Amino acid sequence: MRCVIARFPFDFVKDEVRQSMKGVRPEAVTGESVTIGRRRYPVKQVGEVITRQDRRDFTAGEMTRALTRLGFTCNPAPAPVPAAPASLEAASAMLGAPTPG
Repeated sequence: MRCVIARFPFDFVKDEVRQSMKGVRPEAVTGESVTIGRRRYPVKQVGEVITRQDRRDFTAGEMTRALTRLGFTCNPAPAPVPAAPASLEAASAMLGAPTPG
């Protein structure tokens, strides 16, 4: 399949992408991801490996579209985890107020 990533044309084949990612350890997923085999990779990591471009040169959206067209399952970015509420003592200390007690 022919596609353009960061203004450069590429011809991708699903089996070649699988082969390129074989033996590559997945980084922690913090944004969009793609499932290749039994592993989930960040789409930017896959893009860097298969295009040999710096991952700052292309967007996650470009790679997601290309990998989806090849038939891979792409996943959206995980929802952010809400911060735990601070205890009364910690909140008071941050504000400089005396703690009760």
